[in-house]
Amino acid sequence: MNAQTVDHAVLAPLYAAVATAVLVLLADLLAPPGRREWLLGLAGLGVAATGGVAWWAGSGAGHATFCVPPTSIGPGGDLVAGCSLVADRSTAVLGVGFCVLTLAVLALSAPVVRTRAVPAGEYTFLLLCSLLGGLALAGSRDLITLLVSLETLSLPLYILVGLRRTAQGASAAVTYLLTSVVSTSITLLGAALLYAVTGEVHLRRLAAVLSTVDLGPAAPLASAGVGLVLVGLVFKVAAVPFHAWAGGVYDGSPLPVAAYLSTVSKLGGVVALALVAVNGLMEGSAVWASVLAVLAALTMTIGNLLALRQTRTVRLLAWSSVAQAGYVIAPLAGFAAVGSGGGDVSDIAGPLAATLAYAGFYVFIEIGAFAAVISVRGAADGGTLAELRGLARRRPWVGAALALALVGLAGLPPGLAGLFAKVVVVRSLVDSDVLWLALVVAANAVLGLAYYVRVAAMLYERAPEVAGPDTAAPAAAPAVARPAGGLERAIPADPAHEPERGALLTEERPRPAPAVEPGSDRSWAVTATLALATLGVVVLGFLPQVVLWAADSAAQLLLR
Repeated sequence: MNAQTVDHAVLAPLYAAVATAVLVLLADLLAPPGRREWLLGLAGLGVAATGGVAWWAGSGAGHATFCVPPTSIGPGGDLVAGCSLVADRSTAVLGVGFCVLTLAVLALSAPVVRTRAVPAGEYTFLLLCSLLGGLALAGSRDLITLLVSLETLSLPLYILVGLRRTAQGASAAVTYLLTSVVSTSITLLGAALLYAVTGEVHLRRLAAVLSTVDLGPAAPLASAGVGLVLVGLVFKVAAVPFHAWAGGVYDGSPLPVAAYLSTVSKLGGVVALALVAVNGLMEGSAVWASVLAVLAALTMTIGNLLALRQTRTVRLLAWSSVAQAGYVIAPLAGFAAVGSGGGDVSDIAGPLAATLAYAGFYVFIEIGAFAAVISVRGAADGGTLAELRGLARRRPWVGAALALALVGLAGLPPGLAGLFAKVVVVRSLVDSDVLWLALVVAANAVLGLAYYVRVAAMLYERAPEVAGPDTAAPAAAPAVARPAGGLERAIPADPAHEPERGALLTEERPRPAPAVEPGSDRSWAVTATLALATLGVVVLGFLPQVVLWAADSAAQLLLR
C-alpha cells in the first residue's frame, strides 16, 4: 500500500486558521480580567494573515494533497486520479472571500463584545473555528472531506446562535441544531449510497464512474444518492424544503451571527452544491435538472411571499435571503440541463459561473445591509421595521447605505451590483433553454420590489412624533378627557397596557424621535465596515467584471 504524500502548501491556510483560533483562546485565558474588545483585533490580524496565506497557496501552478494513484475507470480505461484537498486559483478566491466576510463579521461584533452580551473569548474562537471549515471546504475534492468541512463550518454556529443566553436564543439554537441534524443525515445517506454503488469518494473519480460505467440495476440507487446529497445540501442555503428555520434562527441570534449565517454559511452551502453539481450532474440527469428548477422556483417564491408580511427587520432579511437562495440555485438547473444534453465544457461553465457570480454579488450586498442595521441597533436585537421609519432623516449616511443595500437586493438602480446579478442569472437560464424558470425569476424580482422598495421608502418618511420624558404625566395621576357633552370624566392613563391612548392623553408638546435609537452604537469598527461594504457595492456596480471574471475562472477550474 502506497503512503499518501502530504503537500503542506495546500494545508497552510488551515494551519494559519488553527493557529489564530488557538492564539485567541490562549490570549483570553491568560489575559487579566477586563475588557476584551482587543480580542477582535487580534483575531482580525490572524484572519487577514490567513487570507494572505490562502491567496499564496492557490496562486501558483496548483497543488494537491492526500491523493491516490490514477487507476483505469470505465470501458475506455481512462486513468483518473483522486485528491482530497487541492489549492488553485478557485480555492484562493474562495478562501480570500471567506476571510474577508469573517473580518467584516468580527468588526460588526464590537457592540456585542463591548456590552458583554456574549463572552468575547468563546465567541471569537467559535467564529475562527467556523472559518476553518470554510477554508477546508473551498479545497475539498472528496465526499468525506467535503461533508466534514461543511459540518466544521456549521457546528460552531449551533453555539453562536444561542450564545446570547435568552429564551429566544435558546429556541433558535435548538431549531437550528435539529434541522441541521436531519439535513446532515440525509446528506450522509446519499453519500453512503453513492459509495456503495461506485466504490468511490473522490469527486473526480466519482464523476468518471457515473458518466462512463454502466451501473446496471444499481443506477437508480446512484440517482437516489445524488438526489439525497443535493436535498441535504440545500439546507445550508436555506432553500425549500429546509427553509422554515431561517426566520426564527436569524431573529434569535446576535446580529453579527445572523450576518454570518446569511453570508459565510450561505456561501459555504453554495460551494458545496457547486462541487456536487459538477461531479454528480456533469453528465447529469434531466430528472435532477427538473428537480433543481422546481426547488429554485419554490424557494424564491415562498421566500418573497413570507418576506411580504414581516414586521421585524431581521426576519425580513432572513426570508429575503431565502428568496435570494432561489436565485442562486436557479442556474444550477440550467447546468444540469446542459450537462444532460451533452454540452461541452464552455456551455456547462456558463450556468456554474452564474451561480458563483450571483453568490458573490449577494454576500457583499447582504453584509452591507446587516452593517447598517447593527450601526443603528448596536448590541440590541434587530427591532421592528417601524423603528426604522425616518432613519435617513436622523442619520442620513446610514439610511442611504441601508437603502442602497435594499435596492441592490431588489435589483434596481442605483444598486447596479444587484441588477447585474439578476441579469446574469436570467441570461444563463435563457442560454440553457430553461425559459420558464427565467420567467419565474423575472416575476419574483418584481414581487420582491413590494417589500424592498417599501422599506427603503420608509427610511425617508417623516418619523412619528413621540413625547419627551418631561411631558408625561405621573403614572398614578388620572388623565382627564372631555366627552362630546362637555362633561369631564377621569380616565386612568396606563401607557403600559394602552400605549396609544396613554400617549395621546398624557402628552402636551410632541417632540421628534431621538437622534440616536436606543441600543445604537457609534463604534468606529462598525462604521468602517459599513463604509467599506457600501463602497464595495458601488464599485461592483460599475465594475461587475471583477466578480464575473472570478466566477468564470473558478467555474473553469472546477470543471477540469
